[in-house]
Amino acid sequence: MRLALWAALAAWLLVLDDAPARAQEGEEPVAPYVQSDANAGATPIDDPAVLAAFNGRDGINRIVDRTVDLSLEDPQLGPIFQPFDMVRLRRTLKEQFCYLLGGGCTYTGRDMSASHADMGVQTRDFNLLVQHLRTAMREEGVSNRMQNRFLAVLAPMHRDVVQR
Repeated sequence: MRLALWAALAAWLLVLDDAPARAQEGEEPVAPYVQSDANAGATPIDDPAVLAAFNGRDGINRIVDRTVDLSLEDPQLGPIFQPFDMVRLRRTLKEQFCYLLGGGCTYTGRDMSASHADMGVQTRDFNLLVQHLRTAMREEGVSNRMQNRFLAVLAPMHRDVVQR
């Protein structure tokens, strides 16, 4: 009986293992969930030239920050984004982009369906976010060809993000 209890406790702790270690100062606590790179929603691009075109992790960080800033300033998207923990959003989006671009990062966020549940995201919201992402990538100097390679990885997530 004790062994079963210890095994159950150990399994539960494995689920929580990365959450506190990866959280940044200012993040709000979240309910436990299973963390996996599979939650990132796609298979990473295995081409170092793509990561280089995004200027590595530093470029990814700038792209994410600019995309989030543009979205918060947007009269249509701002109200969707504002209720959420921006520290966590920025961190997990940076992890996701870095993972998908082959930057060697681990994605610790929820899967796309769970992350966007009950948000009421519409196709026009999704498209507007992509427009802001394109602006951020262009400002970072990412070529259209490399932007399109990344967007092709992100596009299938539409079905998990858009709810109406």
